[in-house]
Amino acid sequence: MTQQDYPMKDYQAPANLLEGRVILITGASGGIGGALAKTCAKLGATVVLHGKRVKALERLYDEIEAAGGPTPAILPLDLATASEQEYNYAVSVLERQLKRLDGIVHCAAHCGDLSPMSNETIDVWQTMMRVNVIAPFALTKACLPLLMNSPDASVIVTSESHASQPSAYWGAFAASRAALEHAALGWADEWSRHEHLRVNVLVPGPVQSPARRRTHPAESQIGMATIDSLLPAYLYLLGAEGKGVRGQKIHLAQAGLAS
Repeated sequence: MTQQDYPMKDYQAPANLLEGRVILITGASGGIGGALAKTCAKLGATVVLHGKRVKALERLYDEIEAAGGPTPAILPLDLATASEQEYNYAVSVLERQLKRLDGIVHCAAHCGDLSPMSNETIDVWQTMMRVNVIAPFALTKACLPLLMNSPDASVIVTSESHASQPSAYWGAFAASRAALEHAALGWADEWSRHEHLRVNVLVPGPVQSPARRRTHPAESQIGMATIDSLLPAYLYLLGAEGKGVRGQKIHLAQAGLAS
């Protein structure tokens, strides 16, 4: 898909875009997740902040409240160890407290240390798969009844370019991202008869972020896309104007959407 197919890059979100909606963001204490959480709250959403570092979530909570956004909720959950019962319980609490859910943005990811295949272990692969594949599946499944009850629900999966372009030292991470993409696009096909529920995959590409600095420590980030430049695409897909976009894998940098 190209930029001409829908106005993502230059999308100007109206001030009430997400008013009255509840949006769950995983990895909310990270770069994209944190920026998106603050922006969604600014546009009227009640944001559910997921992460495993409670203090970081509390800081973000305070920032959102200080900026005048709707009071957010905090969902502390370790995706590397959470059981199906824990996912179900967390969502039951969310339902009791907020009564609805209109979107999930999966930003949480585990990369670990890049290493040759000979140094990787089964434990490394298991953790990668639990956080990057099983967790998005389990959380989305637990939330599905709430999403089905929403008049307009959007699920966005944040992927990574190595899912399509595997290279040395990225084995477990690339495999897990590719697996998640296939799962998400399968959900999109499965739910295609539900006009009020959509799933899309966003691939940011190289972006100025703490994660990028950790995996590419010697790389200059001058001229690289910023996190803020990615947000219009997320907002477009979360809002009502993105209702016709479903089952798409969108490479933001390649489509000229992140610059």
